[in-house]
Amino acid sequence: MAYTPGRSATRVLAAAAAVLTAAALAACGTDPATPAAVPATSAAAAPTEAAPPVLGKLRGYSTVKELTETADLVARGQVEAAGLRVDEVLRAADGVSVKVGDRIALTGLNGKVVDMQHMSKLEPGQTVVLYLAQADGGAFSTLTGDFGVFDVTGSDDQAAATTRSQTMAVTGLLAEDPAAAGKGFRTTLAQLRAVAARS
Repeated sequence: MAYTPGRSATRVLAAAAAVLTAAALAACGTDPATPAAVPATSAAAAPTEAAPPVLGKLRGYSTVKELTETADLVARGQVEAAGLRVDEVLRAADGVSVKVGDRIALTGLNGKVVDMQHMSKLEPGQTVVLYLAQADGGAFSTLTGDFGVFDVTGSDDQAAATTRSQTMAVTGLLAEDPAAAGKGFRTTLAQLRAVAARS
């Protein structure tokens, strides 16, 4: 069967998109404590009974509500060299006992572990709201890279909360807005708190 140049180009682009999507998800890693650059072996790839709980949370999110409902912990705080100093707990799932003043370890963000692909670097001193999944050993990782990161300016209700990434970002609070895709999302700390209170 002969291929026309138009069909070949379409197939090549579709295959490239599939490979890039698979690479991005693989870069998120199945083991948050392992750098994405470490190749998997057949033994490491075999499923185990002690799979980290973050596995089911590696996906895109359309709304703040989805992020909140999926997260084990939603916290506002200040980034430190080894993780996050928690200044406010917006929401904690059952079994997560983090309180104001705690310092929590963040996998892949502390300079000691290679940051995963498509995850920006959190620098000490930054104020953020993080949507986190609890990993093995009590550490936390953001939900699907930058989807789980909001930069915050201020701490009162009207403080601006802006998605770290324009492309890996939600498009609305409670409902998806397809027109906002790829433009990032900006809201207030009060609105993030209100969504967390409902979840």
